[in-house]
Amino acid sequence: MKIAVACDHGGLTMKKAVIEYLKKLGHESLDFGTYTTDSCDYPDFALKAAESVASGECERGIVVCSSGIGVSIVANKVPGIRCAHCHDVYCAKYTRFHNDANMIAFGEKVVGVGLMEEMVNAFLTCEYEGGERHDRRIAKIKAIEEKYSK
Repeated sequence: MKIAVACDHGGLTMKKAVIEYLKKLGHESLDFGTYTTDSCDYPDFALKAAESVASGECERGIVVCSSGIGVSIVANKVPGIRCAHCHDVYCAKYTRFHNDANMIAFGEKVVGVGLMEEMVNAFLTCEYEGGERHDRRIAKIKAIEEKYSK
């Protein structure tokens, strides 16, 4: 699977660990930066990753900052993106299972490498359950997105 990865300066160490873990799992990553610990603006990098997922260039995306909050907000501004801010394995699994999320966000200062690996594995291996109630809810999300993406 090809996965978009991005971070700001507060998530650089974790982003590097994510890329190494993805490689270990046999996935390809497309790194949208940042590449240094110099202070930078997370919207610049999270946007590029989200656009890559929305366009179909990448199948999924992972974005990291200090808390995971900022990058998730940015990613969710891109039409077609459903980015879940997660801090545990249950959420990483069920955001795929019930919400068909195509991106995940987390904070370097919130989760450690071991937990990150478990969350990424759950996010990448769990498939959307589908079914009338989940399909209906995602259709409502898409309708809201269309209404406000003009």
